[in-house]
Amino acid sequence: MVAFIAGVAIVQAVVRSAIHTVVIPQGERSRLGRIVFRALRPLYEWRARRARSFEDGQRLLARFAPMSLVALAASWAVLVIVGYVPMFWAVGEHSLVESVQISGSSLTTLGFVAADGLPETLLAVSEALLGLGLVALLISFLPTLYQLFSRREAQVVKLEVRAGSPPTAREMLLRYHRIGWDRTLDATWAEWEQWFVELEESHSTHPSLVFFRSQRPSSNWVTSCGAVLDAAAVSLAALQSDAGPQASVTIRSGFLALRAIAGFYGIPFDPEPRPDDPISIRREEFDALCDELRDDGLAVRDDREAAWRAFAGWRVNYDAPLLGLCALVDAPPTPWSSDRMHRYRRPRGLGRWRWQVEALDAPRSW
Repeated sequence: MVAFIAGVAIVQAVVRSAIHTVVIPQGERSRLGRIVFRALRPLYEWRARRARSFEDGQRLLARFAPMSLVALAASWAVLVIVGYVPMFWAVGEHSLVESVQISGSSLTTLGFVAADGLPETLLAVSEALLGLGLVALLISFLPTLYQLFSRREAQVVKLEVRAGSPPTAREMLLRYHRIGWDRTLDATWAEWEQWFVELEESHSTHPSLVFFRSQRPSSNWVTSCGAVLDAAAVSLAALQSDAGPQASVTIRSGFLALRAIAGFYGIPFDPEPRPDDPISIRREEFDALCDELRDDGLAVRDDREAAWRAFAGWRVNYDAPLLGLCALVDAPPTPWSSDRMHRYRRPRGLGRWRWQVEALDAPRSW
């Protein structure tokens, strides 16, 4: 009886993991999935650190999420077989080796070993149905996952064309000004607002998407978020333009998306920050950006102090989630985002996600 109950517990854990990973749309945490992902990650990071070039390292890291999903599916199959072994052993008169053979035959529906008696037959049928169910879930899950990934990356690649590689707020605003698009930024902000809405829904429903990397080594979905949000914040705070409410709505949509994803992984952030709370951008960095924009012909506000206050008031809403997510996915170096992600020390081991956040260099005074 004890062996039978232990087998039921193992199979139940697999079913719960599959349901949490594939079926439930809220993106609930799966302990088995967390174990698989966190067990494989150190291996890929170790190989990436020893790669011959930065590009080779990024390509190795890009394999982490897909291969972890494959390993998760394989672990489901193995654990189902392992879970049914004590159940077959408890209800029949078989050795452990024979129970393994019956369990493997039932899961794969190959039938090379037949069950004997009604209890074993019922177990064999239930295991076969469970195996077919897992296959059906994977068949529907993987295409959906890659479709969402493709939609996300199309906008990331588009941003690289318009904002450089890696994308930055500075390059985005300069290029838009040079080609005469700086007066049509509202259309761009509306496009990114929709992208942020889809990002929050897809990456909260399927958290493994967070670790899927861009095809281009210098780009990443997190740093793209930072570039767009910074560009919108700078345009509202520092430029003498007729920026409409769309930029503000886009920033809100962006930081809500980043907070939702960061919250799933336990990344610490203040949900109600004050406008004068410290941020990771230094005042001299902001002033240098404003000087570059002014020298290139953009109309920059004369009141630099007010511009800094306004920018800091926007940035504080997404500063912590942005840097935490950069650390989580080990994003490629990008100004104003992953270049300062060292503040966040990612959790190690297979336990809970527990982040250590280093203090800022010094409090910012406005």
